[in-house]
Amino acid sequence: MPKVGDVFMLDLGFSGKIRPVVIVSREDPQAPRALSVFVPLTKESRGGKYEVPMPRVPWLKLQSYANVLGMGAAEWHELTDRRGRFDAATVAQIKDAIRWMLDL
Repeated sequence: MPKVGDVFMLDLGFSGKIRPVVIVSREDPQAPRALSVFVPLTKESRGGKYEVPMPRVPWLKLQSYANVLGMGAAEWHELTDRRGRFDAATVAQIKDAIRWMLDL
């Protein structure tokens, strides 16, 4: 089961390509579906509150940004090639951006 902060590769379709995504949904072994909510990572920043700069890590080649506007859900079997995990402080920044985006 994917855990919060885990980074996997995911095929986002023709225009989205295969890209890294960070899991932001809670770990729930009793969930009725095998789905996780993710935020895709991108190497291009357009600025603004919808993108969160990620710390540089050895398992990502380039500077990356979490694009909360691209948030989605994926079935666990679609998440492939686990790359690593971001720490709780980094995930908290992403979740803050999601709360702002959704006006929560």
